[in-house]
Amino acid sequence: VLPFDSLGNSSWLVFLEEETNVKVTKLLQALRKFDRRKEWFLGKPLHDEESTIIHHYAFAENPSIFKYPDFSAAWALSIPLLDSKVRDEPLKSDFTIDLKHEVALYIWENGQGPRLTAVPELCTEPEHSPTAQHCATTLSSPAPLCGEPVKKEDIFVAVKTCKKFHTERVPVVKKTWEREAFLLEYYSDHTDPSIPTIDLGVPNTERGHCGKTFAILERYVSDAVPKTRWLLVVDDDTLISLPRLQMLLSCYDPSEPVCLGERYGYGLGQGGYSYITGGGGMVFSRAAVVRLLASDCKCYRDDAPDDMVLGMCLNALGLPVTHSSLFHQARPDDYSRDFLAHQVPISFHKHWNIDPVAVFNRWLKDESRSTSPRGLNKSTKEEL
Repeated sequence: VLPFDSLGNSSWLVFLEEETNVKVTKLLQALRKFDRRKEWFLGKPLHDEESTIIHHYAFAENPSIFKYPDFSAAWALSIPLLDSKVRDEPLKSDFTIDLKHEVALYIWENGQGPRLTAVPELCTEPEHSPTAQHCATTLSSPAPLCGEPVKKEDIFVAVKTCKKFHTERVPVVKKTWEREAFLLEYYSDHTDPSIPTIDLGVPNTERGHCGKTFAILERYVSDAVPKTRWLLVVDDDTLISLPRLQMLLSCYDPSEPVCLGERYGYGLGQGGYSYITGGGGMVFSRAAVVRLLASDCKCYRDDAPDDMVLGMCLNALGLPVTHSSLFHQARPDDYSRDFLAHQVPISFHKHWNIDPVAVFNRWLKDESRSTSPRGLNKSTKEEL
């Protein structure tokens, strides 16, 4: 959060991300085009191509009419707008899913507040691109790894499935990313030697899978599986790039209690908690799993939402939830094209209305292992 006092008495509040480079002179010139005495909400606009669950199906009749900022390009509020918006009132939803969209909705306030105004100088072009000469903000080129990629032998992969999806979803995993895993087990409510699957003794549930996930955690620290530094828990309809995950994990210390994935929030305005949404993949260091299991935290029902119960446990233990925007709880179609254009994603979720193999090949398959997720360096951690 960067106040620009050089414009006079903190005229603007500018929000930046770690990967964003700023040409201060150009940024000041861009902001001077706007009357600082008025309420302004400035940024690089994104919009939805279709209504999406991650935005609560907002503007379902025409989702492209509502614009929200690409945080990677920086965004700004004028001080008069900030003064009018900073007040004690409850959040519009119990769930915090996509902050950039929810911030825009909060400021718009059902048409009572300003909409996002586009600023051409706020860009997500690569910093050395010839097309970025007019830009006040650019993105860093993909950075070197924090260290050597984590070895695939150091990651144990747990895939949650059930009998009814053995012939529908499991073959997709086998056709796409299973071959990149060194240690992988499928956990089901039915033993099927042809896959093979392991029955953990927890019946399948239609909603949450807390009982199954906690059984996976218990198995992970037992002698039943090889000892590894990292545990990845995914659904059978999760598409993931394990080589990119290996690169990302080079930025973290597995001796620390690390819990990594796409961060959501529940009841944050009323003392709630953050959690890693399960569909995009939940990554735990061994130290985190040991701490979780040593606590009194457990499922209040087998069909409780596993990701949210784990979030409550982490919150009670004072352990951080670490966010990465490279994990995705939904399909590529559920995100703005411009948002995905400057990412090297690690995962997507849900197979409905898509060809999952084609999605994997387009978004997650690397012909060369040299592809590095943007912004990987020792400041990549976003502990929220």
